[in-house]
Amino acid sequence: MVTTILFLPLIGALVIFLLGDERLQLPKYVATAFSFATFVLSVILFVIFDRGRQGFQWIDHFTWIHLTIAGTTFEVQYKVGVDGLSLPLVLLTTGLTFLSVLISYEIDTRTREYFLWLLVLETGVIGVFTALDFILFFLFWEVELVPMYLLISIWGTGRKEYAALKFVLFTVAGSSLMLVGILILGFTAGTFDIVTLTSMKITSSIVPLWLIFWLILAAFFVKLPVVPLHTWLPDAHTNAPTAVSVLLAGVLLKMGGYGILRLAIDILPDTAKDFGTLFAILAAIGIIYGALIVLRQRDLKRLIAYSSVSHMGFVLLGIAALGQVGMTGAATEMFAHGIITGMLFIMVGLIYERTHTREIAQMSGLMRQLPFIGVFFYIAGFASLGLPSLASFVAEVLVFLGSFDKYVPMTVLGVVGVLLSAAYLLWMLQRVLWGPPMERWQGLKDATAWWERVPVVALTLAILAVGIYPRWLVDVFQMGITPIASRLA
Repeated sequence: MVTTILFLPLIGALVIFLLGDERLQLPKYVATAFSFATFVLSVILFVIFDRGRQGFQWIDHFTWIHLTIAGTTFEVQYKVGVDGLSLPLVLLTTGLTFLSVLISYEIDTRTREYFLWLLVLETGVIGVFTALDFILFFLFWEVELVPMYLLISIWGTGRKEYAALKFVLFTVAGSSLMLVGILILGFTAGTFDIVTLTSMKITSSIVPLWLIFWLILAAFFVKLPVVPLHTWLPDAHTNAPTAVSVLLAGVLLKMGGYGILRLAIDILPDTAKDFGTLFAILAAIGIIYGALIVLRQRDLKRLIAYSSVSHMGFVLLGIAALGQVGMTGAATEMFAHGIITGMLFIMVGLIYERTHTREIAQMSGLMRQLPFIGVFFYIAGFASLGLPSLASFVAEVLVFLGSFDKYVPMTVLGVVGVLLSAAYLLWMLQRVLWGPPMERWQGLKDATAWWERVPVVALTLAILAVGIYPRWLVDVFQMGITPIASRLA
């Protein structure tokens, strides 16, 4: 089933490719059908996942490349599967992709290409979360570069070519270092199989293990992103179309957190323990820096982009704790941030489509004209600042519980970051939605189309589901985190 989920979007992209250019409406319906089918299959997989058994399930496996070098045999495998860490992220990816297709229904430029690349992007990201061979993982990691570059540079706004190129350069730089680390690690261990590597205790290599560790981390720190490797993110978000911003914040950033847990800490746990304090310091810097920079933003998209930098600091803080509670909190925060920030970008996109501006200073009193958008914008904002009963609350509590014993100052700074997030989000909502109504916005029409309302309501239900009864998600993440934590004990 994992292989079906992985390649079904790619099949949909192929179908769209074969469509004639004159069929302007058909590509979006094909993309809707294939993305929805992929989401349904991921939901089924989540439901039937055996919660009583740790480790990877639903593994598909065959040898792809067989090499003999200097008397040593190496195999590059097609090996995919899911465990408690990867399965919720697959569900997040398929769900957000389906909703991104819906909110793209009004795309009227090069429609066929747009939806084609959206589905290719989905396959690339799912591949990252399901690959169980290091070389296969790297290939899927690189696959997402092409559709992201094209989606931003062709359908974006403003300095779209600059933003797309900056995204690619940062990602390729990190990926190049990761590839060096992968090759050294693989040749040292005699395998690229991730499951085998996590069961081995690697104690020596041709280069110091700490160097391999940081080479592999480079790509993940760029993608998360960790300050000061974050500067590509605000530009990419600001200039990307709404659906691409949703996927960028919702799932692509999570590739960084997933990679740190799965391929750095899980494979080199002893080395990771040497750098836990440094991780915590970087996390605290990211939380505070991101929150302070947000206070100076006047563009709605840049504000949410820098808030993502701050919130990804919570993910890194939970990982830095190197314990089951903190890392489970980090994983839960990745999921919560995905649905919350995805919803925030949808709300900004709906406002931009009506006002054709994202400047906060040019907005006031929009709640009177756009009550549906305003109410759900508030829900997303409250969820982002960590209000109890909404998704981010339980994730941040787990992060703080896991990190407090080890890193008291960094945890305190994390709490300060939560207070700052409340300040900038409430300030933004008050400026945009309340205040004296501006005459120029009289007559704006609220979101009434079903493809605008369905994604917003669906994400609201997901935010409430995680916030009110988090056990259905946290227990699954804990299954994936427990083996990692046991290797760190």
